[in-house]
Amino acid sequence: MLTIYAATRYHEWIAETLAYEDRLHELVRVVDYLQERPVLSATSLVVKDDAVTPPLDWYDVLPPYLLADKLPLEPKVLLGLLFARLDNYERVYHYLADEDPVLTHELDIYNRLRHGLHIDGSDLPSSLGFFDEYRLMHNHAVIRHYGVEGGEDEATRYYYLQALECAPTEEYRAYSARQFGTYLTDRGELDDAVRVLQIGLASAESEEGKAALRYALSQARLQLLTAPYDQKLLARIKDDLWEALQVFERQDRPLETALTLLDAATVAQYDESWSEGLGYLTRAIALLDGQGVPGLLADAHLRRGGLLYGWAQAGNPQFYRKAAEAYQIASRTFSREEAPMIYADIQQRLGLVYAEVPDEAKKKGMWAAMSSSAFKEALSMVDKEQHPQEYAAICNHYGNALVKYPAAKLTDNAEKALYYFQEALDLRPADSMPLARALTLLNYLEAQWHRGLAEDALDGERYADMEARAEEALRIAPDPALQTTAREHLDKLKLLRSAYAE
Repeated sequence: MLTIYAATRYHEWIAETLAYEDRLHELVRVVDYLQERPVLSATSLVVKDDAVTPPLDWYDVLPPYLLADKLPLEPKVLLGLLFARLDNYERVYHYLADEDPVLTHELDIYNRLRHGLHIDGSDLPSSLGFFDEYRLMHNHAVIRHYGVEGGEDEATRYYYLQALECAPTEEYRAYSARQFGTYLTDRGELDDAVRVLQIGLASAESEEGKAALRYALSQARLQLLTAPYDQKLLARIKDDLWEALQVFERQDRPLETALTLLDAATVAQYDESWSEGLGYLTRAIALLDGQGVPGLLADAHLRRGGLLYGWAQAGNPQFYRKAAEAYQIASRTFSREEAPMIYADIQQRLGLVYAEVPDEAKKKGMWAAMSSSAFKEALSMVDKEQHPQEYAAICNHYGNALVKYPAAKLTDNAEKALYYFQEALDLRPADSMPLARALTLLNYLEAQWHRGLAEDALDGERYADMEARAEEALRIAPDPALQTTAREHLDKLKLLRSAYAE
């Protein structure tokens, strides 16, 4: 539903204009802007001072391209704007192609941005007006930001900086800062993104603007988090998400509320606040169900599985089965056919869960078989040459699971684990992936100990292999805790040699 906010003296004229199109009035409500505050969204238009004003779109209904702040109060202009918001460009061109070719061109840019079509930024409308100078800079940045001209990085930065410099009001500066900060976040320039977004938050005057900038700040700061997690940074993210959440709930924005809850659940999981995180996810799933966003709903179930698995590993094994249920629900949307890489990731997660599900001894073999089947399914979906790191991760996890399986009569699980650990090591070079390689080397050593030892004599070749791998792990591990584990393996090997020498 679109809304036109206008003084009552314009209501009759607006009704007559809407009557140009059969039943258009059913899609547009007209209210007195003195009685109801205009919502800062592309679903709104404001009519006052004999002009049509499109408000800033803090709701992200349309691409962040800016039209002129005052457009002629003419029937065809109003109808063209309404149909652009209804994504009916056939009617847009019908009303505006001859009447206002400049506005037609600008609305066509909206259409192209929404559908990823080519845009020639060299002919953006401009004039000598102060607002037009600002919006020209902002719009040039937006066009490059969204990649339709090839993503010219230096030009994009230049235009965003110019937009911040010449913004006519603090609210417009905040709007451009939000887009610029998002651009920097997408490029992984997180410290710069945080600085720009903080400028935007300090400039924002509207409730909608402050909420959007707080949410954008949380997105950038979430990517700055690495284990062990900085508690002060976690607290800042929580505060930003909480403030944004209050606004989104108050404004009855279910999708934005759900997305914020998903991020709040991630923060709670980092903080090991398992029950709190599960509460956020349960609320998000309830909001997303029925919204027509199956991918987001499946992602929420996927996150729920991850949280429950973490909770189970933290000493609450009753949650392993619930984690598996959540992963299985996600796989109905992220299926083998529709999303093969996500499906493969879900299968390896299921493999890990099945390997750890507590059950009576006679059923452990069944869980091991289910785990192995899930890992093999994951490996079958991931091409080793095209996705080497994803393939290596599955091999590493499969090796860990094999070590946990009950002893098998016909196969040596530890021997199979060594094979998969070696597969992962072949794809994890020490120079570029020291942490991942060190972890896999230590996993390899654990599997070697699980193989058992000959009673009569030391296997020199096997001993040398284990010693070399422990020394490499000690040499390349960037984490002191991993270095300590590597030393423990070396000490254990020395004791072993001494025992055989006696």
